[in-house]
Amino acid sequence: MAYQTPVLEHGSSRHARWFRANRLKIALWGAFVEGVLVAFDVIDVLPALLVAGLVIVSYFWLSPRLRPGLARDALWAGAVWQAAVALVPVLVLVIGTLALIAVGVIAVVVLIVLITGRR
Repeated sequence: MAYQTPVLEHGSSRHARWFRANRLKIALWGAFVEGVLVAFDVIDVLPALLVAGLVIVSYFWLSPRLRPGLARDALWAGAVWQAAVALVPVLVLVIGTLALIAVGVIAVVVLIVLITGRR
């Protein structure tokens, strides 16, 4: 009979195991907060993108050199966080473009209604 018990990683602390279990949640919540700050221009877009690029490049450069553990997991969480933040300007651009298209369509419909004299 096989038991479904969690396997302890040798040489890892309780805090490291907790962080590993929650690193995606931490990264996504951090990205959400920073993304809101970027979207509302509290943080400028260009420095946020530069930091994101630096953190992501650091992850790919340092990750193979680090042993599995808290430092590697923290670097992974930071890279995911910054990759998600880098998507915010793209999403703002896409949503802004869609909003402009919607306003244009509404304006055309209103003009047609006004010109044809319907009430």
